[in-house]
Amino acid sequence: MQSGFVSLVGRPNVGKSSIINSACGRKVSIVSDKPQTTRTRVRAVLHRSDAQIVFVDTPGIHKPVTELGKRVNATALEAVREVDVTGLVIDATMAFGRGDQFVADRIDIRNSFVVVNKIDATSRAKVMKQLLAVSSLDALAYFPVSAKTGEGLPVLLDWIAGRLPAGEPLYPPEMVRETPDILWVADLVREELLGRMHDELPYSIATRVTEYEWPRIRCEIVVERDSQKGMVIGKGGQVLKEVGTAVRMQLAKGAHIELVVVVDDSWQQRPDRIAHLGY
Repeated sequence: MQSGFVSLVGRPNVGKSSIINSACGRKVSIVSDKPQTTRTRVRAVLHRSDAQIVFVDTPGIHKPVTELGKRVNATALEAVREVDVTGLVIDATMAFGRGDQFVADRIDIRNSFVVVNKIDATSRAKVMKQLLAVSSLDALAYFPVSAKTGEGLPVLLDWIAGRLPAGEPLYPPEMVRETPDILWVADLVREELLGRMHDELPYSIATRVTEYEWPRIRCEIVVERDSQKGMVIGKGGQVLKEVGTAVRMQLAKGAHIELVVVVDDSWQQRPDRIAHLGY
């Protein structure tokens, strides 16, 4: 038996969370098409007969322009120092560029593996071109995969399992994610909002569960300006109704979600408020 921790790092929106969800066969990390969807470390557990792989999903590494951006970058890089194996995820549909190199320079790339994700969304020729481009990184191994279809994932998972240290399982067989329920609900609320918001508003949204006494759950939605409050609530409260319904469908039967929108002026630029919100 082998068991250990594997961290996936990369630029925002390369599909780190989607790879982990696909590998685990269920949703263990929220996803959206907006950068910085993942803001904290998320641990997901894959149970196999020969190994227990604990994935550590990390925020996308980028050049930060806010205090929140600096915090999530630090979170991602801290995760790399605490795992047994690290993988750099690259988007197959976009040319290998300075953003990817920026991430590669901040990890021990010679002792890491590279995943070229989204191979379902481009041609075989472009995938081969991308693999050739990333070969200059001199990593341990390279894997073309599709988180959407699962292509290439079995080979990747077998390789990861073989790189983990020998040892007993670290988590019980019923555990698939380490995220506490109150954080999971807050993430689900933010995920649903990200799918409905546009422009700069997604970056201004934070969510925090303030009361959790099953089946009643109260979740605050934090925005930075009064003008954003109405956008999140929606006409006649329609957006909040849709979000609440979508979240309830992902929880155990009987859950009651109360959503409240509050304004916390410029919270992304204030380290004390960032910490208060759990980032």
